[in-house]
Formats: sequence, C-alpha cells, structure tokens
Amino acid sequence: MPERPLAFKPIGVIHTAHTKPGETPIQPRYAPACKGRVVVFEEYAAGLKDIELFSHLYLVYHLHQAGEAKLLTKPFLQDDVRGVFATRSPSRPNAIGLSLVKLTGREGNQLHIEGADMLDGTPLLDIKPYSARFDQVENARDGWQTDLDDTVAWERGRRGYQGEGNKEAT
Repeated sequence: MPERPLAFKPIGVIHTAHTKPGETPIQPRYAPACKGRVVVFEEYAAGLKDIELFSHLYLVYHLHQAGEAKLLTKPFLQDDVRGVFATRSPSRPNAIGLSLVKLTGREGNQLHIEGADMLDGTPLLDIKPYSARFDQVENARDGWQTDLDDTVAWERGRRGYQGEGNKEAT
C-alpha cells in the first residue's frame, strides 16, 4: 500500500501550566490536580453540544514538541528498553497524544479540565467522551507495568513537576 501523507487540522488548543517537557507529568494519573483549559475554535464549537453531560473526556492531540521518533525507548517509569508501541512515549512515528481528563466545566467554546498532562499550547485534534459502557475493560493486562512499585511510579510519573497544580491555566 503506497504511503500517502495525512493532514489533520487542529480543532482547538490546550492551555496548561506546563511549559517544560521535562517537568510535565507523564500521564493524567500523575497530574490529578493540574488544571487546564481547552479552547475549541469557534468553527467547531457547535460540536460541543451536550459535552457537559460527561464527567471525563479523551483528548487527542499533536505532541508538537516530541523528539525524533524512536522504535525502542526507555519508559519514564522503568529502566528497561521497550518497543515504542508498548509504551506511551511521545517520541512516536506519528506524534499523537491521548489523555483521559476530568471535565469540570464549560463556558461556551472553552472546557475546564483536571488531569492536564500536556504542554501549554498543545494543538487539539479531537475530543471523545469517556463511556463506562464502552471503555471499561474487565480483566485487562498491564504488561510490564504490573511490576512497577506504585510509590516509584508516582515519583517518576510527576517527572519533577513541583508546581501548585491547582493553578488555573490561562
């Protein structure tokens, strides 16, 4: 199958207090109090109808400051080399990020979120609501992550982030 370039147009931008990749929590789990604001461009605002009925949202975004793609990488939570597709490393062949965040409010085309683990100014590609009916998986396997100590994972997951976390992103 011949390669054809794909083009995605951002539907908005994500604002957070995170400005340095090395100080940004690696997953929403390690950023529960980190607030953010999602600004959906006006041309897509009608698509937000009824979104406030959901408590959590998947944000799909472009990892605009990710480094060069690496097929083998050391995950932040472990020192063993893993295949990139067995990790959530940002240095991927297609720099696409996914975060499950808590929706705390909506004002017009702006969504207020908690669990913001992305950099300020991140281009938003899509929003999908979390649905326990469709997304909850029983007896899921966590692969190599099962061996991680929760305390160590928490410390590494925050990646040196020392900010208040409760500060509203501007």
